[in-house]
Amino acid sequence: MYSTKHASFYSDSPGPIGIFDSGYGGLTILEEILRELPQYDYIYLGDNARNPYGTRSFEVVYEFTLQAVKKLFEMGCHLVILACNTASAKALRSIQQQDLNRLDPTRRVLGVIRPTIEEVGEITHTRHVGILATAGTIRSQSYPLEIKKIYPDIVVSGQACPMWVPLVENKEAEAPGADYFVKKYIEELMNKDPLIDTLILACTHYPILLEKIKKYVPQGVNVMCQGKYVAKSLKKYLHRHPEIEVRCTKNSEYRFFTTELPEKFAESATLFLKQEIQSERINL
Repeated sequence: MYSTKHASFYSDSPGPIGIFDSGYGGLTILEEILRELPQYDYIYLGDNARNPYGTRSFEVVYEFTLQAVKKLFEMGCHLVILACNTASAKALRSIQQQDLNRLDPTRRVLGVIRPTIEEVGEITHTRHVGILATAGTIRSQSYPLEIKKIYPDIVVSGQACPMWVPLVENKEAEAPGADYFVKKYIEELMNKDPLIDTLILACTHYPILLEKIKKYVPQGVNVMCQGKYVAKSLKKYLHRHPEIEVRCTKNSEYRFFTTELPEKFAESATLFLKQEIQSERINL
């Protein structure tokens, strides 16, 4: 662990914005960020060798996420986005409250949960919202807790979708067999609360299944993909915090790092970012 004196080892020079995920899903967040803020530089770090995070304990997710944040700080990032719902749910608050002051109080770490739920109140009319997520995110209760802070009148129901990430990562998202599991989880959630009119896709893999999800969602139910909300929130954040914005370089360059083999990462990453990707291997 770093002590306070180690904070001085982080460079004060401007650097890229860091995007961290346990695997590939954060690339759907990066895609929207690049669309909204193409002028900045980015480093994407995927801890593919140790994913999935969704089934791991709070303590382990926190440990792994903190390692990644430190690495991105070392690589020159002054702002890091946890583009992973599990990391945002299980590690973000501890890192913000316990670690940043010790590591470097001038740096910032943000998550993907808050930007999404800030918008949900403007979208739902019935005030009944459904969360589709990994088992870990559902168990954390992060979405219901955060929604209640802003919109205490909204009723929240959650549904774990344990088969959706494997379907995406095994390139079965378009296969007919995927329909069974997409339909199954949506029906289970809607049976819990038929008044739901807004669904949050609370896992960054799920946009790959969006067309099938829309196929089985009842008419009139809105589906929220996180990427565009995170991107818009980041744009507002940088505008509100010029002291952070000036420390983010702007050459429209981005690099990819993985804890797995680069060849393996590139093979699956193109599915998420829809372009050829070259990555480098890194140890956390």
